[in-house]
Formats: sequence, C-alpha cells, structure tokens
Amino acid sequence: MRTRGRSGTKVTAQAQAARDAASAVSDEKVGVPAHASGKPGTNKPRIPEFDAEESLAELRTLAESAGAKVVGEILQRRDRPDPATLIGAGKLEEIAGAAASVNADLLLFDHDLTASQQRNVEKIVKRRVIDRTQLILDIFARHARTREGQLQVELAQLQYMLPRLAGRGIEMSQLGGGIGTRGPGETQLETDRRKIYRRVRHVEQQLENVRRIRAQQRQRRESAPVATVALVGYTNAGKSTLFNALTRAAVLASPRMFATLDPTIRGVVLPSKRKILMSDTVGFIRNLPHTLVSAFRATLEEVQRASLILHVSDASSRLSAEQDAQVEIVLKELEAEKKPRLRVMNKVDLLDVEVAESLRDDAKTVYVSAVEGRGLDHLLARVDEMIDEDRVSRVHLRVPQKEGKVLAMLEARARIYSRAYKDGAVELEVEAPASVVRRVREWVVEGSRLRG
Repeated sequence: MRTRGRSGTKVTAQAQAARDAASAVSDEKVGVPAHASGKPGTNKPRIPEFDAEESLAELRTLAESAGAKVVGEILQRRDRPDPATLIGAGKLEEIAGAAASVNADLLLFDHDLTASQQRNVEKIVKRRVIDRTQLILDIFARHARTREGQLQVELAQLQYMLPRLAGRGIEMSQLGGGIGTRGPGETQLETDRRKIYRRVRHVEQQLENVRRIRAQQRQRRESAPVATVALVGYTNAGKSTLFNALTRAAVLASPRMFATLDPTIRGVVLPSKRKILMSDTVGFIRNLPHTLVSAFRATLEEVQRASLILHVSDASSRLSAEQDAQVEIVLKELEAEKKPRLRVMNKVDLLDVEVAESLRDDAKTVYVSAVEGRGLDHLLARVDEMIDEDRVSRVHLRVPQKEGKVLAMLEARARIYSRAYKDGAVELEVEAPASVVRRVREWVVEGSRLRG
C-alpha cells in the first residue's frame, strides 16, 4: 500500500517535512501486497511483482500525470490487509497526522480499495481518498480527446462507480411516493443506481455505433491488400515517438503516462514499396483496471485484427521484463497473444555506449532509438519480411513508352533492377507487390516471373 498527499500550494520545504515524517514511521518499511500472483494449479499467468520502491515510483509518475503535487509518501508492509481500512488503525492515525502537517487535500493508495475501506479511511483522515484504479481513470478522463475516447472513459468510470454507491449518508433517505415522484419507498441509492444503469446502456449503445462504424472502415481497408501493424507496449515505452518517427505523424509524444488514448492510424511505405497501415494504441500498465480493458475494447480491436504486433519495450528500464509480462497479460485478455509479433527494444540511446554497441538484432528482436532514428531502417526491413499481405514478386516487363502513367506508377511502387529501351518499349526487371503486378500483367513477358 502506498499513500500519497497532494496539495497544489505546498512548497518544497513542506514536501520534505512530509517525507521526513514518513521516514520516521517507515522503519517498518512495510507494504500490503499490492500485486496478485497466479497460484499453483491455476491457469492464470503469474504476474511479476515490482518491488515496493519501484511500485511507489510508478505511482508517483501516475500522480504527476494526473496533475497532483506529491508532498509525502508512506510505505507500509503487513502480513495481510486489514478488512476495514486496508492498513490498520495505528498506521492510519499516523497517516492522518502526516497529511494534516502538510495540509494535503488528497490521499492516493497504490492498491484497490473496497467501497467500505474507502469510506472508513475518509472518516478517519478527514480527507478525500482515491485508489489506484480511480487515479488511472482520472488520467484517462484528462487525456481523452475524441468523442470515442471520452465515451470509453465514461463507461469505465460508471462501471467503477456502481458498486460504490452504498453508504453515502443522509442523501440515502426515503423518498415519498405519488405522482411525479420516483416511486413509493424508493431510496436515493436506488434512484442513483437506476440513473447510472440507464447512462451505462446509453454509452454502450453509442460505443456499439462506434464499433460498427470502425468495423465498416476496417472492412473497406481489408478489401484492399493492405496489412495493419499495431504498436503495443507498457505506458511510456516510447510508442508514440516511434510511431511519429516511422509515419512522420504528429501524435502527442509525452513522458506523462497515458498521453495517447485515442487510436491513430497512418500509412507507411516499406522498403519493398508495399504500403501498410500502422496503428498507435493506448499504453498498458500493471494491474490495468478490467473496466478500462472492457471499455477500450473498440479501440483495442485494432490489435486483435492486426497482421503483425510490434511490442515496444523500454530497453533502458530495469523493469522491462516485468513490464513486458504485463503487456502479455493484456494481450491474452484481448485474445491476441498468438498474433505474429516483433519485439522492438526502444530507447537504446539511454544505455551506456558500450552496452548499446554490444546489442545485436535477431529474428525476434530489433533495437532502436526512436528519438535518434537509430535502427528504424532495419525495423522496417524486418516488418517487410514478416508481412504476408500483397507479397512481392520479381517480373520482367515490356511496357510501351507511351504508357507514361504505368511507368510512373512502377517508378513509385516497385523496385527497378534494370531498364532498357527497345523498339518503342521499355524493358524492365522489377520487384513489385502483387497488387502492382496485377495492374501491369498485360505487359509481363511470359515465363519471366522469377520469384513469388
């Protein structure tokens, strides 16, 4: 469990005072197990656990991405969570005192809280309390730009809110019956729940419309032999920076977590002159709330339908193996874990020179620096090798010189190995995608197809 105070007006000295107060009680250096592990005999994959300090650092980054100013941190370890308050009465009193000393207005828990735990803690500390899931939902709400993204976040928030309606005090009092009221004996709680269910159904219907439109767009794309390549990875692995470098797009690339929520698709020309569509997706994270995975399923369908997945990892992070395991868990939930995949180790520019120079690409892994553009040509070449759509073949052509448009199309979309002018025609040996060869098949010299 991690707790965190926030205040928009606290100065550095106050923040240090909070840290000193925290360190005075952190000799116990303990924390509630914040990560679930797969148990022997179950089919669930074991989730690697970040250690306490690494998990705390991730929570700090999440809090800053949500616009919070951290003024104190407290870490506790217990044999088992307290069912009423998660952390126990004694520690809670210490937290209340530390929060009061710096006038923090919010406590963040690096753990999911039940509705009753959240209420019990708020009663004692006299401050607003939110858990990890609610914090991530808040970040998503801040960063959603498109109507689709906003609907998906709202659905996740409503689903999170439903089980937390009970116990809200005097507003739950009975309402009278009669014409124009909400029914005899119906409580405010029941009314609120009905309103939320109604809104959930409305949002789900709108998202279904989005999903249908997206499916129609995808169907039109799939009618042409153009492969889709999806970028996936842990949040802040550099996916958007890599996407921009490969597509020359202008997607927001930010060190803040979940800077990219809304999917972006751009075209990329491979070395073979084939065109592919590349999709940038929302970053994954440890213990990504299930409501978010469900709500963003319309967006993440691009991952499910991709011909190839580029799994982007932060090569400079000591936690890259654990982060990759979290990505695997989400891909499995999306039923996309068996898709063809290429691991892209990004941010090699942050490694020591000797380490970076010792790295070697292999059949499953490519090392790149999206910021410096290092390794991108080889990455595109590997993608070219792994894409099956619109396969390339080498043919001999005899095209009349008057067919200027055809010759220009070949110049743009094929590799030309030889060219000779003879009897008013241009004889070419080219390597071209099947879609191009079909367009020039009347000029293919019989028996000239060298490789399919």
